[in-house]
Amino acid sequence: MGTRFIATALSVLLLAATAQAADSGCESAAADKHLNGAAKTSFVTKCEKDAAASSAKATCDAQAADKKLHGAAKTSFTKKCVADAGK
Repeated sequence: MGTRFIATALSVLLLAATAQAADSGCESAAADKHLNGAAKTSFVTKCEKDAAASSAKATCDAQAADKKLHGAAKTSFTKKCVADAGK
């Protein structure tokens, strides 16, 4: 149970760090593209959403590995985990 708690805590910290990095990374990418107004808002929103989804998948893959899941069980677990993270 202790290992599971540590893995979950690390996952939360990873998500928070990734979200913060996505904010600054997406803003700077929008600036590099010289986007303003609605185009910038749309770009940054999509960029942050994509970064969060990528982070959630990585976290869920790590949890599946901790549970020693493989094949269809891993795929099913990861899919549900990513969907739950997006809520």
